[in-house]
Amino acid sequence: MKPSEIRSLSVDEIKEKINTMRRELFNLKLKVSTAQLADFRSFRMMKKDLAKHLTILTEKERGIHAK
Repeated sequence: MKPSEIRSLSVDEIKEKINTMRRELFNLKLKVSTAQLADFRSFRMMKKDLAKHLTILTEKERGIHAK
């Protein structure tokens, strides 16, 4: 998801997506540890997407207006 798309969401929607992503990331971690996940890119991309959402949530909560 692009940062501009994330910024168009409300704070509650972003928090909901973050919770969902954390659950998915937990499941991916389990699959990685049990060697059931063959494609590690999905794990890496999920971590990056979570970081984007957390960053934009912090910007919105602090009232920072980013481009």
